[in-house]
Amino acid sequence: QLQLVESGGGLVRPGGSLTLSCAASGRRSNGYVIAWFRQAPGKEREGIACISSSGSNTRYADSVKGRFTISRDNAKNTVYLQMNSLTPEDTAIYYCAARSGPGVILAKALYDDWGQGTQVTVSS
Repeated sequence: QLQLVESGGGLVRPGGSLTLSCAASGRRSNGYVIAWFRQAPGKEREGIACISSSGSNTRYADSVKGRFTISRDNAKNTVYLQMNSLTPEDTAIYYCAARSGPGVILAKALYDDWGQGTQVTVSS
């Protein structure tokens, strides 16, 4: 099992930026596809970005494409989510998740290990 710990959430004004981190530990953490999901109150958990184990392939949901960037530093076993041009609609709990299979896929059912989440609130 892979342990995942998110950090970096907080309160930010509309138009602002925030960077989330997902620290992974456990066996062969560098061999996993890592994704970021988010869940707003009363809504389904949605996948917003994922990155292959090597970092060479990424995928984004349309809702964040062009504003968010996912990256990873395998030497530090950490995946990042740089979020720019934030709006109140980005307010949610953000989770990172891992899967050992191939392919950058944003289907939450395919992810086996999850972090506890970090709250992001965008408000003036």
